[in-house]
Amino acid sequence: MEPTKILIRPVITESTFNLIEDENKLVFIVNRRANKKMIKGAIEKTYSVKCQKINTMITPKGEKKAYIRLDPANSAPEVANKMGIF
Repeated sequence: MEPTKILIRPVITESTFNLIEDENKLVFIVNRRANKKMIKGAIEKTYSVKCQKINTMITPKGEKKAYIRLDPANSAPEVANKMGIF
């Protein structure tokens, strides 16, 4: 699957801004069929960063949400700035 079909959109809320600043995490709505390895590959290929850990959940709306913790060498605020959300 292509990275553009895996990563649907970033989640932009007040709590995700706190995660970006405090925990070096990014939050995305992803394709429901994508597994953690596919999500990791899409993030690393699209934004040229290393992922440390990925947690996923299915929201009450039926969407799959991925919490992506970046490697300490990479900065989540910088990546969010590249995406235009910070």
